[in-house]
Amino acid sequence: MIQYPLSFKSETVASNGVSSLWKTRSQYDESNLCIPPEFLGPGGALSPEDLFNQALTNCFVATFKVFAENSKLSFEKLTAHSQLIVDLDEKKRPVMKEFFLKVEISNPSSHDKALVLAKKASETGFILNSVKTICHFDFKVM
Repeated sequence: MIQYPLSFKSETVASNGVSSLWKTRSQYDESNLCIPPEFLGPGGALSPEDLFNQALTNCFVATFKVFAENSKLSFEKLTAHSQLIVDLDEKKRPVMKEFFLKVEISNPSSHDKALVLAKKASETGFILNSVKTICHFDFKVM
């Protein structure tokens, strides 16, 4: 049984200037980050927008994997292609407007169960449901 509340910590160290990369570290990994060229930065590393996109994508993947295991659904591979659209809101502020996730599930033990679990994962993933971003899903079971 999972005991709530849970705590996830990170540390980020950055120097002055928009052109410099910085490092962020979590419990198991360290990443280089930058301001992306789209926001007039240098690019060349992950951006906060990349991390947001990856968080939504991998929330779905993790949730699906848990549901599949708990439901005794096996599959060969899950591939997820995502796109995050950053646009201006009604107050002309940039926001994470829309998220598109195309998921391909290869060789599941049950085609119907894989679709049901994919839909359930998209509706119940807690990071996916913690954002105002409009989420669109496209599931393909092969």
